[in-house]
Amino acid sequence: MSNPSHWSVPRLSMRWWPVFQRNLLVWKKLALPSLVGNIAEPLMWLVAFGYGMGALVGQVSLSTPQGQQAVPYILFLASGSICMSAMNAASFEALYSAFSRMHVQKTWDGIMNAPVRLDDVVLAEMLWAAFKALFTVLAILGVMLALGISHSPKLLLVLPVLLVAGITFSCIALVFNALAQGYDFFTYYFTLFLTPMMFLSGVFFPREQLPGLVRAISEWLPLTNAVALVRPLFMDQWPDRPLVHLAVLAVYAVGAFWVALALTRKRFAK
Repeated sequence: MSNPSHWSVPRLSMRWWPVFQRNLLVWKKLALPSLVGNIAEPLMWLVAFGYGMGALVGQVSLSTPQGQQAVPYILFLASGSICMSAMNAASFEALYSAFSRMHVQKTWDGIMNAPVRLDDVVLAEMLWAAFKALFTVLAILGVMLALGISHSPKLLLVLPVLLVAGITFSCIALVFNALAQGYDFFTYYFTLFLTPMMFLSGVFFPREQLPGLVRAISEWLPLTNAVALVRPLFMDQWPDRPLVHLAVLAVYAVGAFWVALALTRKRFAK
């Protein structure tokens, strides 16, 4: 049975910062290969689908507060794929890398020999994964600007939005990290959660093409709300209902972090 204390309010302090710094120092040694690995796949998606399929599709009609608007498919895809990149980067770091430090290398056990609580370690891992996601999307955004996909001054707001998205997806991934007994377990997360969400959240095609019931469900997916905030900024417009979209991401983040922390406490109590 689960101990009620596992679900107690998170006890957080600034002791997460040295743990974050430790991850940063280790990562700096492999920063370039890590960056190339993180941005290569989304850029291939962008080039292959954006320019290849974009030449066939031409423009996509979107519903905006100002009415129907036609946008180039490359811009449509870029604004969705950068959200997908934040999701994937945060998820990979909070799954594979965090699991290695927690279970394989026993780094967390070593850290907790110092006066650092498990709660602070989990918080540090969450924020570190979000930072990795932000660093990745910053590099991808730079390439998109160089390609001239968008020159909207509102793109500056994309980074804080994607930081929030990175926090959300790192919190969700840490739930599965706490449950995993091996790396193979993460296949379920990618196959049953992340991959379907990529196709239901308006990354590759407008959600208006989906059946009504599926569209209603997809409305509450975290990636859908991230795309809804980012895409208008690429189009030099303000998002419709931004507080609602941010609230959905915040609810996912807070709820998932609490669950992840409780499951991690239970795991370390054994």
